[in-house]
Amino acid sequence: MKIKPLLNCWPALAALALSACAANPVYPPDWADSAITPQQAAAAPEQAGNARVIWGGRILGVENKPGHTEVEVLAYPLDKDQKPVQNDVGEGRFLALLPGYVEPLDYPVSARVTMQGRIQGMRSGRVGQAPYVFPLLEVRAAHVWSREDMQRRSNVHFGVGVGIGIR
Repeated sequence: MKIKPLLNCWPALAALALSACAANPVYPPDWADSAITPQQAAAAPEQAGNARVIWGGRILGVENKPGHTEVEVLAYPLDKDQKPVQNDVGEGRFLALLPGYVEPLDYPVSARVTMQGRIQGMRSGRVGQAPYVFPLLEVRAAHVWSREDMQRRSNVHFGVGVGIGIR
């Protein structure tokens, strides 16, 4: 057996191994044409326009209306897999507009969600007694994360060398 052909293959093998560890976003990241947050959109609605965004966060409530459903979401930044990462203050709130009737059990309060859609304006409302401006997101697609998805971590860790940990 010749060693030299195997040595010529190592860059391809390394690339293959690293691609197995790559992020698996729910939606194509290049689909979004804006990185504006809901908080920034509410503060500058003229800049938010009709922007395509990928937003996520924690579901605060679901309300079925005639012809559509509104899901109130407290926005959080997204990680490389587009999972919402809870932080201390969030990135504002938004109302996700989904066509037709949505079963509230499929969008449970406190679940994490990632949504792809277009900003369709703003709506004045209230959070408690405080006035609030909600960006309206016309949802193209939505992904509700399970508890298992949110707790799942990669079993591949890098340090001095490469190792695979089993939990």
